[in-house]
Amino acid sequence: MITVKAPIETFQQWLVEEGKAVKTIESYVNDVKKFEAYRQEHSQCEEFLTRFLFVRYKQHLQENKFKVATINKKINSLKVYNDFLQYKGYVNDNYIQLKKDKVVIANGSEHTVTALTEEEVERFLFYLEDKAKVSERNRLIGYLLLYTGVRVSELVGIHLENISLMPPTIMIKGKRGKIREISLRQDVLTYLKEYLQGEREKSSFSNSPYLLVSQRGEKLHRDAVWNWLSHVSKEIKIHLHPHLLRHSFATRLLRKGVDITTVSKLTGHASVNMTAKYYIQTSREEKLAAVERL
Repeated sequence: MITVKAPIETFQQWLVEEGKAVKTIESYVNDVKKFEAYRQEHSQCEEFLTRFLFVRYKQHLQENKFKVATINKKINSLKVYNDFLQYKGYVNDNYIQLKKDKVVIANGSEHTVTALTEEEVERFLFYLEDKAKVSERNRLIGYLLLYTGVRVSELVGIHLENISLMPPTIMIKGKRGKIREISLRQDVLTYLKEYLQGEREKSSFSNSPYLLVSQRGEKLHRDAVWNWLSHVSKEIKIHLHPHLLRHSFATRLLRKGVDITTVSKLTGHASVNMTAKYYIQTSREEKLAAVERL
């Protein structure tokens, strides 16, 4: 079988030159590497991408029961790769059309977001109040994730200069460098001041520009947040992770009647449509309860 190595390193450099975010580049490159592994195994064609090869790969993903969202993400990555190959002259055609090639979600199978119930929120908050188990920093992390909806990458990237106490707000630098302002609840503000005047002031890295510091460095690593939530999960018997708390933030706002435009701005989504896609769907239990009211 003929195997021609794809120009993945050149593709990665091209993405850097195009100004793509680090995580976006990582996602695109990983998807292309998996496609390339499939090409090497199944095709004797020397071309890096053809319409036939793309269609067969898409069918392969569907046959292996990949989720629709995952398949569409991979298709999007391959479309960017196709653009690169065409730009560099490696291929002569645009083989992927997103409107036609993305998998359409059938009616009745719309995305339903998992969010904490109010009882689970209470259980989490009661755990955070246990000073014997939770440090000032971790208590603040829990409150920030639950009551600001920040992504974990945004959380660890907060600088002290991003915080205003009068009025109590925090400036978040999100995807593509977009800035959004989020107001802080009184309880979040209280725990913020407690951390700043307590553990952080005593830290070896008190001069760090970052809000959240660790015992080993001036910036807390995102993995530390994941690991702590994993520990809490075992304690309170709820599977917690940063994005669940972000989902819960947006879903609870919508349940309480906050308009979707405001929720979209607070979560830093690119559009209201994206917010609607991920958060406006209610749980099966809520749908059932709504019908029962008739």
